[in-house]
Amino acid sequence: MTFLRWLLDARLEIAGSPVLWREIVGNVFGLGSALLGMRRVLWAWPVGMVGNALLLTVFLGGAFATPQAVDLYGQAGRQVFFFVVSAYGWWRWSVTRRRDLAPDHGAVVPRWATGRERLLLAVAVLVGMAVAYPALAALGSWGPLPDAWILVGSLLATYGMARGYVEFWLVWIAVDAVGVPLLLGGGFYPSAAMYAVYGFFCAWGFLSWVRTSRAFQRSNARMRTGYAEATA
Repeated sequence: MTFLRWLLDARLEIAGSPVLWREIVGNVFGLGSALLGMRRVLWAWPVGMVGNALLLTVFLGGAFATPQAVDLYGQAGRQVFFFVVSAYGWWRWSVTRRRDLAPDHGAVVPRWATGRERLLLAVAVLVGMAVAYPALAALGSWGPLPDAWILVGSLLATYGMARGYVEFWLVWIAVDAVGVPLLLGGGFYPSAAMYAVYGFFCAWGFLSWVRTSRAFQRSNARMRTGYAEATA
């Protein structure tokens, strides 16, 4: 209980503004999850879920007494959705890892989404924004339009990561581009800084998954050629 009380209350000052340690720790877990995800390690999911639980308490300032004067319900809500989608991702990557389906023994096989899958994702963006924006505005969320995009985009990016879509990194970059100014305006400085770091990291992760996807495609092509020659 003493540790939990410290985790809820501990803060430091940055440039004269109070910052919660749990915001910093939660974002560190988020970065750790992204690093593990880039390497396609199964532990990316549970590590991220710990960060989600901590950040949920940060963005619900009214319930958990944060020093910021605004509530970001979209940011808070996405932590709950993250937890659910991450459970799905954890399960899906566990199946891949257990069956050893990836040529390099990773937990997922990166690939580009098909045209149909991209169309479904685009429809999901439109429907999600149409629902999230008025809901967040009615709740009184600060900056409901960008907050809605961060919520919807983050969920789609997490789902894309679970499915192994290479494009999920690009969605994250678009989320970060909107998230940095929103969080700076709301006084969530560690989260804003982490979003900026995420943006550069996502570009790196995107290039890494593109290379891995191409390597797998070449490997599959060689296998098919070898099989065809063997059975000719």
